[in-house]
Amino acid sequence: MADYLYSKDHEWVLEENNRVKVGISQFAQSELGEIAFVEFPEIGKPVKRGEAVCSIDSLKSTSEIYAPVSGTVVGINESLSAEDSCGLINTDPLGRGWLFILEMSNPEQLEELLTPKAYERYLESG
Repeated sequence: MADYLYSKDHEWVLEENNRVKVGISQFAQSELGEIAFVEFPEIGKPVKRGEAVCSIDSLKSTSEIYAPVSGTVVGINESLSAEDSCGLINTDPLGRGWLFILEMSNPEQLEELLTPKAYERYLESG
């Protein structure tokens, strides 16, 4: 099973070879409701941890998605660019509904993210 790590902003990361695939948690997608559009970052954009990278429009609201670690955007999930495919974020947020890939500039920042159990405790604490 994959080792997901979570931010307190409800993003997840999956690390592989100094890169992380980033998406939103099951909790975040349920809070957003039906997702209608994703505004992606540009490939090559450098981002700092905690900086807004992209935004998600749902029928309820617009939410900023923050960088869980610092790095450079090296990929986006192009399959979500069609409006009718954004629902993948609702149906498969930890899989095919991923958002972007970062080449990490500071991999040590992964140590500051939450394990699945710690994230679950964080959600339970309100």
